[in-house]
Amino acid sequence: MDAQYYGANCIVLTAKQARIVIDDNLVDMGGKSVAKEGDIALFTSAHAVPVQKARLIIDQPGEYEVSGISVYGIAARAHIDTDSQKTATMYKIISDDLSILVTGHVYPELSDAQLELIGMIDIMFVPVGGNGYTLDGVGALKLIKKVEPKVVVPTHYDDPKMTFPVPQQPLESALKALAMEPKETITRARFKPTELSDTTQLIVMEKSS
Repeated sequence: MDAQYYGANCIVLTAKQARIVIDDNLVDMGGKSVAKEGDIALFTSAHAVPVQKARLIIDQPGEYEVSGISVYGIAARAHIDTDSQKTATMYKIISDDLSILVTGHVYPELSDAQLELIGMIDIMFVPVGGNGYTLDGVGALKLIKKVEPKVVVPTHYDDPKMTFPVPQQPLESALKALAMEPKETITRARFKPTELSDTTQLIVMEKSS
């Protein structure tokens, strides 16, 4: 499983069977869409323009199976929701013998039922930009301690080339709050089950162009 980060909360996972594009809302923030025909497109929150010619668009809770890839959408309270709302969707993706969690802009308190649905996670992508819009380093750390993934990849931090709905904190500020030393900083990650440690490690992914 290969992974690339394109800014904001946009991640592209390349599995043996298909490409999975997550939260390609880049056009709304001054960037360029990275989705291609035949991709599986996931959205953790509301999106303005559907991906054209996507193999499948998933933007709500439920269980999905496509090209041998299992996707579980888990309803969650968004960071800006009230107590009774659940407008966000977390995704657990199982492919290439890996279990991946994409949290999106969720509130940092998860129920036991949500944690049971999440289960064991190898790789967790979590936003850290904060400022009331999404998780900051402190909130992200709460989720990390509850989920206990093998690898953590931070997303949605400040980027001068993008226009966020709310200004986002620099990655450096989030890393201080996480109190985790990055194992490495890379542009493209290649995850293999046999190479993952039982101790949670932090990987910083540089933005792909």
